[in-house]
Parts: sequence; C-alpha cells; structure tokens
Amino acid sequence: MKWMVASDIHGSAYYCEKMFECFEEERADKLLLLGDLLYHGPRNDLPKDYNPKNVITILNAHKDKLLCVRGNCDTEVDQMVLEFPIMAEYCILNIGANIIYATHGHHFNEDNPPLLQPQDILLCGHTHVPKYADHDSYIYMNPGSVAIPKENSHHGYMIIENNRFEWKDLSRQLIQRIQLS
Repeated sequence: MKWMVASDIHGSAYYCEKMFECFEEERADKLLLLGDLLYHGPRNDLPKDYNPKNVITILNAHKDKLLCVRGNCDTEVDQMVLEFPIMAEYCILNIGANIIYATHGHHFNEDNPPLLQPQDILLCGHTHVPKYADHDSYIYMNPGSVAIPKENSHHGYMIIENNRFEWKDLSRQLIQRIQLS
C-alpha cells in the first residue's frame, strides 16, 4: 500500500488542490491527514486562497481515500461539515516491522512521545517543519505543512511505501528519502 501523508492545510484551497494533484500523480492508495484542516489558527497568517468552504468541498470529494487525525485547530463544528472522521487523537498503522503512531503533535510529539518501542515511528504534523530524527526508543517523522511551512521549509508532504519514506515538495521534487528495514 502506498500512503501519502500531509498536514496543516489550514483552510488554503490553493494548497489543498495542489496536494490532491500530487496525490493523483503519486498514485497513492490513501491520504493520511495529520490535522489542522480548515481553520488557520490564531498564531498563523492567512494562507494563500484561504477558503475553508472550498476546502470542505475538495476534501469531501475525496472522503473515501482519507484517514485523518484531529489537530489543535480542528473542532466539532468542522466534523459537522466534513463527511469523514476527523476527531481521533491518533491512529496506528502497521507497516511491516514498524508501527506508525500518527497524531497531530500538539499533545504527543518529539519532546513528549507516547510509549513506543525502538523502531516504532511517531508521525506528527503541527510544527510545520519537515523532520526525521532517530531516537534511541523511537523514530520521529514530520511531513511539514502543505500550506504554511515554517523555518524556511517547503510546502510539502510525505510518501510511505515498502518501508521507504520520502519527503517531497508540491512540485513532487524529492527532498529526503529514508529506507527502514
């Protein structure tokens, strides 16, 4: 199975559309969204083409391909307009020898991981900064942000397939690749 992972759309219809163009071109089976879908949040500037109603329409059109966890900007009112579940605090994916604990990152994160085993992966958004870090007791990964990248990073996403993890920008340029055994 080929997964695309993205986070922090923050209501940008422009970047939401770009994300789905990448999803189609990557021919991914599923898209895992790590939260903060509709609202820009009080700490962020408005992203390009801020239009949460349009983002709702775009996301709902792809609901059968989506798995989502709740971000700190996602609310129950968002769930009322989205036709797929967004309120789970985390999900667990089993990919071969590794498990992925996917969450937004505002509760469990690199500085406060859940109980994990060596080679388990903590996959978070929230910081808007793409990252890979191999800790003694777990591996931390972050796809960065689709709409509001920070710390001079790129608008991007990740691809997971056959224990290979790739960070790409929205032009599908490879930024980093990690192969786990």
